[in-house]
Amino acid sequence: MVHEPGDTRFKAAARLLQALWRAERDIPMGTHAPANGEPRKLGSRIEASYAKQGANFLSPAIAKLAFRESVYREIGAVIEQERLWTNMLSSQPLCFNLFGDLKLNPDKGNKFFQRLFPEYVAEVEGIYFEHSPGRGDASFTADNTAFDVFVTCRTPEGKQGFVAIEVKYSEAMAEPLATLRPRYDELSRALGIYREPESQSLRGNPLQQLWREHMLSRAMVGNGLYESGRFVLLYPKQNHHCDSAAKLYQRECISPDPAASGFQAVTLEACLAAFKAIGDEEAAQALHERYLDFSKIEAVIFG
Repeated sequence: MVHEPGDTRFKAAARLLQALWRAERDIPMGTHAPANGEPRKLGSRIEASYAKQGANFLSPAIAKLAFRESVYREIGAVIEQERLWTNMLSSQPLCFNLFGDLKLNPDKGNKFFQRLFPEYVAEVEGIYFEHSPGRGDASFTADNTAFDVFVTCRTPEGKQGFVAIEVKYSEAMAEPLATLRPRYDELSRALGIYREPESQSLRGNPLQQLWREHMLSRAMVGNGLYESGRFVLLYPKQNHHCDSAAKLYQRECISPDPAASGFQAVTLEACLAAFKAIGDEEAAQALHERYLDFSKIEAVIFG
């Protein structure tokens, strides 16, 4: 029960992988209730009672952190509880499964981000989820744009910096379009990071979300909250929709060098390699089995 007619090829494979991971652990299948149809069982969903126990997370400690972060989320922050606890395909639980243990273990968080961004991160100071410096604040983007994961740090030069991360898993970069605001046009022209600030490509899919978040990150530096910042799109390398969007977006920027543009694309695979490099093979293996072991799909299809 994993067929969804609207899935991209990558999303269909990811959905099946989630269903297999769930079944291997004897976690009962949950129910999906579409807006225009009857509720039905779906392999990438977790049954409600198991969801409440944290079955969507890689450890009880991460599940506890997800609950705490939901309770103490920023005013106006959107953490959709059904997606977080029952939807295995959602990038929301992926945020916690990938970065939760790094928040709980600061020394490990330091080593991980130093490895992933060796030229930018000298010391991690904090890790936050669903963060915005000011929702609706006209000094930023005057909207509710926020980052999935936000890491404050010191750079090798001693500057107060950050890594603002947008996390994708199976998404096709086709989010609902935001209402275009005058503030977007102002920032696009003023920040000096685009080859063509008036480009219509920036204002539509697959780039519009990256455009808004990148501008928010640069406005945070421009307003003096931080001395330096980097906006990161994180995704599995086999998700070609995300990979294509990242390459298109880099071409809209003044330079592919993140030191100049403030934008960087990072794969989920690179994150797993960073875990291995700092000696956490267990985390790398758990994340691989959950999100990237597509050999299981081949085994199911071809035997």
